[in-house]
Amino acid sequence: MSTVVEKSAAEVAPGDELEGMSSNGNGSSLRTAETLLRLLPIAPCVAALLVMLHDSQDNEFGSVSYSHIGAFRFLVHANGICAGYSLLSAIISAKSRPSTKSVAWTFFFIDQLLTYIILGAGAVSTEVLYLAYKGDSTITWSPACGSYGGFCHKATTSVVITFLVVACFALISLISSYKLFSKFDAPAINPIKGIRTAASG
Repeated sequence: MSTVVEKSAAEVAPGDELEGMSSNGNGSSLRTAETLLRLLPIAPCVAALLVMLHDSQDNEFGSVSYSHIGAFRFLVHANGICAGYSLLSAIISAKSRPSTKSVAWTFFFIDQLLTYIILGAGAVSTEVLYLAYKGDSTITWSPACGSYGGFCHKATTSVVITFLVVACFALISLISSYKLFSKFDAPAINPIKGIRTAASG
C-alpha cells in the first residue's frame, strides 16, 4: 500500500512542479513587460521638457520665453515629475517580490493622478497655442505666432510629445487598474453602518 502511495506522489509531483514553473515564468514575463512599459514614458517626457526649456526667441518685437507663460511652465514641471515617477515605479516593479495590496493601490492612485496631471498640462498648453496661432477677436488678442514663429514651432513640438506621454500613462493606468481589481477586491462599504452613524448623529 505504501508503495502505491509513494508512486502516486512521485507521479503528481512533476506536474505540480511544472505548473509552478509555468506560473513563475508567466509572472516574470508580465513583470518584465510592465517594467519596460513604465520606462517607456521617460524618453518623451525628457524630450518634451528639454524642447520647452530651450524655447525662447528674440526679435525686433521683443523677447519671449516659455517661462513667461504659466501653462508652459506647468508643462515642464509635469513632464519632469512624470519622468521621475516612471523611473522610480519601474525600479519598484522590477523587484521579484509579489505585489501587496497596499503597493497595488499606491500604483493605481499615482498612475491615475499623473495621467490627469499630464493630460491637463497638455490641454492647457494646447489652448494657449491655439490663441497664439489664431488670436481672439472678442478680447482683441491678435495672433502672436506670425511674429514669433520659431517659439510657437518649438512649443507645438513639446505639446505633441507631451500627448505621447499622455498615451503612455493612459496605458499604464489601465494595466495598474487591471492588476489591482483582478487580484484584490474593492474596499467594502457597509451601508448599515453608515445609516447607524447618520442616525446617531
